[in-house]
Order: sequence, then structure tokens, then C-alpha cells
Amino acid sequence: MLNIATFNIENLDDKPSSSKPSLAERIPVLQAALNRMDAQIICLQEVHGQELPGHTTRDPERDLAALGSVLAGTPYETFERVSTLTSDNVPYNERNLVILSAFPVLSFEQYRNDHIDKLLYRRVTATDPKEGEAKALRWERPILHAQIQVPVLGKVHVINLHLKSRLATNVPGQRDGYLWRSAAGWAEGSFLSSIKRVGQALETRVLIDSIFDQEPDARILVCGDFNAEPGEVPVETIGGRVENTNNPALRSRSLVSCSRNIPDSVRFSHYHHGHGNLLDHVLMSQSMLPYFRYGQIHNENLHDESLPFMSDLKYPEADHAPFIAAFDVPIPG
Repeated sequence: MLNIATFNIENLDDKPSSSKPSLAERIPVLQAALNRMDAQIICLQEVHGQELPGHTTRDPERDLAALGSVLAGTPYETFERVSTLTSDNVPYNERNLVILSAFPVLSFEQYRNDHIDKLLYRRVTATDPKEGEAKALRWERPILHAQIQVPVLGKVHVINLHLKSRLATNVPGQRDGYLWRSAAGWAEGSFLSSIKRVGQALETRVLIDSIFDQEPDARILVCGDFNAEPGEVPVETIGGRVENTNNPALRSRSLVSCSRNIPDSVRFSHYHHGHGNLLDHVLMSQSMLPYFRYGQIHNENLHDESLPFMSDLKYPEADHAPFIAAFDVPIPG
């Protein structure tokens, strides 16, 4: 059985803090979660980079040491590993995307405003007169795309995403810490976050179509934290369902959600204010569907993400549950 997983590991770092558990406290909990996945390909989100001795964020030289500590002693320690990179060719300081693979990674790329030009937007509630001018609007996190040679299947395109969160984007002069000075300011910040989230989704869909242009029967998996539920615009944008395009000729390019056969009662990967949300997804191309057997979400230990903010307390567990898609593909060894 071939297991492919996605997991927002939540701000994986080694910096000490009074409001969150240490890396040493998190390691056994995260290792248990990873081992339970028994996956051959894992897409991770929110993997922070660590500065190497003698370097700073202004003179960057960093690696993913915290992730290395989590993987040490697990089967994933020897997996091939690719991640998002800055223009200095080092991991980002925060929120890297990482793909772990038991199989050879043939190539990998990242995209951020490569398929879509930066947008221009004029803020309407900003108090600084300079903010009245139209400025470039771009998303913070790239898209990570790896081509992996998988037994039986051949080349598989794995796309790892972390779309913009639902938290409102800052509007100059409208925020004082966590306090918004006007409802309109908060509304504009939420609008900006929505633009970024859907923009990332659109760039992903353009990437998917470009792959199909070259490989009509391409095997594609889109995994990650979409910060959107089924039926919401980002998920629909990436999926490209015929019900939206009204064009049956595009059926072969539509993606199918691996959550469709999970019962409603357990179909959630995130818990907020007592309500389960499915924010993490694995979408597969039609060419993968014949091999698909089931989806699983390991959400038994998932805590209510909204409660820690009452006291700023964090838990060793991540605030997202791992999502695993199982395919009937024999794995050598």
C-alpha cells in the first residue's frame, strides 16, 4: 500500500518560549504521529528554518535542524527531502514547505507570482496618506512542486501548498497589536487575505493545467493546508470540477478529493470553537483514482485551536491533524 500524507506540523522550531512546549517535548509526540502515518511521501507545512552559528536573518545561512531532530530515529530520516528556498538558496526563516519521499525526487520547483503577476491594490481604510497609492500585493508563501519516481505509477507530480490563513492581513494604522481600530479595517484585512488565498489557488490551478498541457494523463497529487473547506472557492479553484466549468471535455483535468469517502462525523482536520473543519486536503488527478482505496484523518488527539489563545498556551501536538491517502500500489521491500 502506498500512503501519501499531508501534515501542518505547526510552527516547528527550536527556539525556547514560555508560551509553547520545547522542541524536546514536541519530538516524541510528533514522531508518534509521523510513524503512525506509515507514509512513503509526506507534505509538511510550517517547518521553520534555524540560523547557523555566526549568521543572522540579515546574513542568512540556515537549515532545517528542528525537522532533522524530529525525523532522527524514524524511517523518514533517510527519505529524500526538498523544501522551499529563499533567493539566497536557503530555507525561509518561517513556514517552509517540505516534501519527504522514500522514492527518487526527479526535480522540484517553487512558484510565487510566477504564473500570475503581482496584483495592484489601493487600501481604502489605511490612515497613512502614502497607503492611498496602489501597491503590489503578493502572497507570502510559494507553491512547492516535486516530480517523484514512484514504483508502478512512474512519475508523479506532488504539489505542496499552504494557502493564506483566514487571519486578516494587516492594514497600516488599523491595528494595535491584536486589536482592530475599526470593523471596516478588519473587513479590508480579511478581504486582502481572501485575495491572497484565492490567488495562490489560481496559480496552483494554472500550474496544474500547464502540467496537463505537457502530459494529458499526468498523475498529480495536490496536498496541503488550504485554509479552506470543501465547496469554498480555493478548493473549487484547484479542483476544476466539471460542475463549475460546465465542460465535460475538461473532466480528465479535474481533481478528486480523497476526503470524499471519509464519514462526515470524522471528516475534519482542524478544530475551532467546538467545530471541526476540513482545512487540509489531498486532491488527486483522474489517473490516480483507479489506485485510490481510502482517506484517513488522524484527528483523535486534535485540540480546540481557539482555546489556547485565551491564555496563549500551546500544546506539543500540532493544531492540524495528518491526512493520509492510501493507494493500492505495491511498494518494494
